Amino acid sequence: MKTQNFGYKKLYIDGQLVDAASGERDDVICPATGEVIAQVAKAGKADALKALESSQKGFKYWSKLSLGERTKWMLKLRDAILEKSDELRNAMVHEMGKTYAGSEEDILRLTEALEYYPNAMQNLREEQIPDLDNSHTHKMISKPAGVAIAYLAWNFPLLNVGYKIGPALASGCSLIIKPSGISPLSTYMVGEIMHSINFPAGVVNIIAGPSSEVATPMTTSKIPAVITMIGSTQTGQRIIADSTTSIKKLGMELGGNAPFIVFEDADFDTALDLAIGLRFGNTGQICVAANRIFVHKNIYDKFIKAYVKKASEIKIGFGTKENKDVFMGPVATRKDRDRMFDLVDDAVSKGAILEYGGKIPKDLPQEGNWIEPTIVSGITQEMDLFTKETFGPVAGVMSFETDDEVLELANDTEFGLASYIFTNNHKRIERFTEDLEFGEIQINGVKYAIYLPHGGFKNSGIGHDCSHLALEDYLVKKRVSTAI
Repeated sequence: MKTQNFGYKKLYIDGQLVDAASGERDDVICPATGEVIAQVAKAGKADALKALESSQKGFKYWSKLSLGERTKWMLKLRDAILEKSDELRNAMVHEMGKTYAGSEEDILRLTEALEYYPNAMQNLREEQIPDLDNSHTHKMISKPAGVAIAYLAWNFPLLNVGYKIGPALASGCSLIIKPSGISPLSTYMVGEIMHSINFPAGVVNIIAGPSSEVATPMTTSKIPAVITMIGSTQTGQRIIADSTTSIKKLGMELGGNAPFIVFEDADFDTALDLAIGLRFGNTGQICVAANRIFVHKNIYDKFIKAYVKKASEIKIGFGTKENKDVFMGPVATRKDRDRMFDLVDDAVSKGAILEYGGKIPKDLPQEGNWIEPTIVSGITQEMDLFTKETFGPVAGVMSFETDDEVLELANDTEFGLASYIFTNNHKRIERFTEDLEFGEIQINGVKYAIYLPHGGFKNSGIGHDCSHLALEDYLVKKRVSTAI
């Protein structure tokens, strides 16, 4: 199993590629082999403060450009990314174990965002407010909020960049991007691309380093007007607490615990195929993954048998461009791989049944973070597989009998991001659409796109990624009233 070395990547600050002030570097580890495949400059507090200062200057410049001028730069960046798409996709395969086929979505969403948001900004309508006394005219106008900081998760390195850079730049904000230390490589390469096209200095800065040295100084600073993130609920809570040194706009896409509900009248094959894709795609490391699979008792045994068969056919491996048949790669870190075993052990100790998987494949490098696709049946509310976000290739399945029962089970979670139901009963669809406590309800299929809102309830976040709604995180409103 051969890996590629990507060399050393620098920080992108104030339009320049620079070493960290300390000179320190971090290794980037390939989860498939445990090998070092790159080094990146390890930012510290001095670099964070420099990025903030640069972003202040960048905002003053960028916010004064017309939307047309901003659009030209965004499309120039899109074209440059597309020219380097093969290299970027290969980097994602190596840094977090994504398959090459799976990496296409990251490039697609990033480049789509750079195209979509200028149009979405152009289409924002200036709101006119009628005056009840006919003595004034009133309108609401949108202005860029200021410097924005984006803290990003490691599971979709460039898709996550797209979700933030698109609306931030279109709105007129400057942006500091802090990728995860697990998968910073491809994001640093975007910095190289921006440098190569002479993107205006200070408009985007890219740095990664320890949260205590980078995130905390930036979050507690009074410079940022916007803090947005994609990550865990625990991290989101910490950032919210740290941000209170000043009043900042917050946008957060946090944890999920999606119910995947299959009724006996569902299209069985469709539900089965999506239960595979939404659990084991990207090695289960997706916030909208099918986390708890509820199957009606009348088709439960049939479903488990078919689900195990399909899982057993999944090709596991290092999903490079040449290995087109690989569907599932390694877990991104050894710690998270071992957490999968803990989830299975907890469930089995409390009465669940390990139907398939739960072992390390013998034919793959033992230095990698491998685990078979795993299915556990008979989970209950007392088990970690029910209450926690799995974020890995372990499926927990349980049966249900009535609509009331499964609705209560589905809503029994602190999270409220995505949910999925499969049924052809229209009255049931109406009820579950109304009563499921999730920001997204997908019925008899699944659809995600840059133009569709993505957001959740409860501990799953604040605001939306994707769609025109994402612009709201980066804009402030002015009321302009003029006497007649």
